[in-house]
Amino acid sequence: MIRRLAAIASLAALAACSLEPKYLRPEPPVPPSWPVGDAYLRQTEATLPAISYRDIFRDPRLQSVIARALANNQDVAIAVANIASARALYRVQRAALLPSLDGNARVSVSDGGGNGTSTTGTTVGTGTGTGTGTGTGTGTGTDTGTGGTGTGGTVVTTGGGGTRTVYTANVGAAFELDLFGRIRNLSKAALQEYLATEAAARAARLTLVADTASAWLTLATDRSLLAIAADTEKSAQRSVDLTRARLSGGVAPRTDLRQAETVLAQARSDRADLTTIVAQDRNALDLLMGVAVTDAELPASIESVDQSLSELPAGLDSRILLRRPDVVQAEYTLRAANARIGAARAAFFPTIGLTAVAGFASTALSSLFTGGAFTWSATPTASVPIFDGGANRGNLAYANAQRDVAVATYRQTIQTAFREVADALARRGTVDRQFAAQRLLAEAAQDSYTLADARYREGIDSFLVSLDAQRTLYTARRSLASTRLVRADNLVELYRTLGGDMLADAPAG
Repeated sequence: MIRRLAAIASLAALAACSLEPKYLRPEPPVPPSWPVGDAYLRQTEATLPAISYRDIFRDPRLQSVIARALANNQDVAIAVANIASARALYRVQRAALLPSLDGNARVSVSDGGGNGTSTTGTTVGTGTGTGTGTGTGTGTGTDTGTGGTGTGGTVVTTGGGGTRTVYTANVGAAFELDLFGRIRNLSKAALQEYLATEAAARAARLTLVADTASAWLTLATDRSLLAIAADTEKSAQRSVDLTRARLSGGVAPRTDLRQAETVLAQARSDRADLTTIVAQDRNALDLLMGVAVTDAELPASIESVDQSLSELPAGLDSRILLRRPDVVQAEYTLRAANARIGAARAAFFPTIGLTAVAGFASTALSSLFTGGAFTWSATPTASVPIFDGGANRGNLAYANAQRDVAVATYRQTIQTAFREVADALARRGTVDRQFAAQRLLAEAAQDSYTLADARYREGIDSFLVSLDAQRTLYTARRSLASTRLVRADNLVELYRTLGGDMLADAPAG
């Protein structure tokens, strides 16, 4: 008994063995803090507070659009389906750690001389089962069928002549002793791949929130540009009418009229083009949302939403990138590759399995489940790789190479994330000054045009001065609207590159 207990303890200790190399997270190949200079905002070195898109995008209309996009977007639906697929594959791989049980029932009919056999019945389970039995009459019967991964039950035959009927019912079990961690490492790799798929879905949702916000703000800007074009068209039309009247009165030359018509034609062309662009912006928003956006959810202009965007909180340590979904996904992929090395190493060692079958066999159906009809068998097996043509070594080399690829991918993902955040911070450090300058330019251009137009009407300045002022004002107003979009998009980009939005991470629906 002591020896048996010692043997069981030894097997248990071996079963805990794993040949997987110890996992060490690679050091992030980026500086511990963001760049600091004229193009950057100074940031404190602290943990970034938890944020959500509702903290940044405070307009209720935009929040409604984002929520509906998370619920209906097809990219998110694909990501959720991929999670379900990865979870199912993990369950399949994990099942290999447990014994498999299969049942079968069979009726075998043969002639007395043993020259032929007819078998009917049902089988429950998969695998193969083989068993032999010697009859009490003449001849020997053999029972071979499917069901269980071990040997079949004993077959009992009667009589030396005539027809012999045998009934069997068996339950087979098979189990591989995972002494070197092959199955456990494959199961761990499947789990890490499942977690990587979940991280990929988080990245998809985070990107969707950012893309939706950007599309909504772009539509607002294009509506502002459309309104500017319409205003310029009306102003240019008044200039054309006035110049035509002055031409008819002999006060203005024809060149003034033709010059005024160039501004009018340009404004009309821009208005037609922007009408198309606004419609296309709405179509893009519909695609992101997965449903049609309502008029009530659309912004009138970029100016109307300028104050509904909030700044990100200060406190940006570059290690915050480790929580970005794409970085998390790359690390889980690296962990899976590390586990597969353990499985490849275990392939060099013996595989030990145990199969067992217990059941009943009888020549009469009425006595099939009696105590005298009970049979059982147990078969331990061991398989040792002797020659495989280098396949195991090739698999191990492949697993090591894939781990190296995963390490490089992980490091590259962090470097890319660092560059994206640094670029967004560089823009954030200067965009307010750019916006202030553009607003001053627009105000000066408006005042200049008002004065030039009045001086032209009074005959003090030529029409060319008024025309140049009108063109400058048109360009300045368009630039100011575009700069508003740059400033708003910069907040969206910072939100996306930093990641970690718990609302966006929540499964859709």
